[in-house]
Amino acid sequence: MKRKTKTSRRLQNWLAPTALLYRYVLLAVASLIVLALGIHMSFQYVLQSIFTGIGSSWDSFARSITGTSDARPVTHIVGGVLMGAGGYGIFRGVRGFFRKLGSESPTPGRNALVTGYLKRQQLARGPRIVALGGGTGLSTLLRGLKQYSSNITAVVTVTDDGGSSGRLSRDLGIIPPGDMRNCLVALADAEKRMTDLFQYRFSSVSGPLSGHSIGNLLLAGFVEQANGDFDQALSLASEVLAIRGRVIPSTTEKVVLKALMEDGQELVGETTIVDSTLKIQRIYLSPSHARPHPLAIEAIQEADLIVIGPGSVYTSLVPNLLIPGIAEAIGESNAIKAYVCNVMTQSGESDAFSAAEHVMALQANVPNRVFDYVLVNTAPPTQDLASKYKESGQELVIADTDRIKQMGFKPVTGNFMSESDYVRHDPMRVAARLIDLLKK
Repeated sequence: MKRKTKTSRRLQNWLAPTALLYRYVLLAVASLIVLALGIHMSFQYVLQSIFTGIGSSWDSFARSITGTSDARPVTHIVGGVLMGAGGYGIFRGVRGFFRKLGSESPTPGRNALVTGYLKRQQLARGPRIVALGGGTGLSTLLRGLKQYSSNITAVVTVTDDGGSSGRLSRDLGIIPPGDMRNCLVALADAEKRMTDLFQYRFSSVSGPLSGHSIGNLLLAGFVEQANGDFDQALSLASEVLAIRGRVIPSTTEKVVLKALMEDGQELVGETTIVDSTLKIQRIYLSPSHARPHPLAIEAIQEADLIVIGPGSVYTSLVPNLLIPGIAEAIGESNAIKAYVCNVMTQSGESDAFSAAEHVMALQANVPNRVFDYVLVNTAPPTQDLASKYKESGQELVIADTDRIKQMGFKPVTGNFMSESDYVRHDPMRVAARLIDLLKK
């Protein structure tokens, strides 16, 4: 039954992007029939005299070359040949049109509109992907995944209480918009000028606007325009940026992140937790009964691929999984489930953590198993970058894949690193490897 449902869903996913195209084809065929009927009704007497004349001339010619008084057999044969030739010509013309339309390597600078349309159709037939996280890790991943599908749902954590997001959350009573802004920009198909505008942050000399990003302010404005409906605000921002996929919060309720530290004290708020030098023993939410976003649960249930991470273990990944119903829905899903382990350790959260210890930290705070595969980077950074990170207390995450196997998970190794001024995941390498998991 599950196989039939999955096959039916894939067929629907394949046909859905061209449904509108089929409507236009049917409209054109119906209009052609109506046009022919109209021409016949308006010009039937004129056309009748013309065709009668052509028919009489043909009958005389046919009788003369066959030497018989009945030319109907020859007329039927010739008529059949003409219909076959006309039909074949139409077939060749239509086939040539669609072959040219579907060319995979059109001449650069030409057929841009057609190529764009075909690309959108290809992405619309892509796998259904759910990516959970927050911070820069999730937005980095989305930049790669959007090259393979537009059926992406980014489920974003809502516990950020610092910077522009924290200020807007406190002042306006909305959930923090910053991580969702980053995901919207990552999935955007809009012009670079528009995405740069969304990411622009006012400098310290800007008075009350100091530290705010324009994207955060626009989202806050959309919330007010939508009478407090954050989902509607995200839809408006998605239209402005023409994103591939959708971005939704794990919950629309305001929640606060809390942590039990190694010395037994409780810290409240993401910023306070991150700034502490103490090790985290356990992470939890207040209130603990926040309702999950229904679209997040629906997306997880329908997903072909579910990805957790990369990102800060305790403040970007675990908070999503603590929302009641989300971890349970992931556990029940038949999708491919993968965790993308961080490349570098993070001060205050994952000091000296190996890849296996990242996995243990995640699973220790979640009620059930939420992934089967673990993507682990095995490539080292340059010596200069490694030294730079070491000065700030960060180091390369050790790829202890044997421990990961012993824990019952399947490590997926490779060079997933991108180096510039920072060591981060390469979005294209990570996305390509995740899509490969679907082909197994």
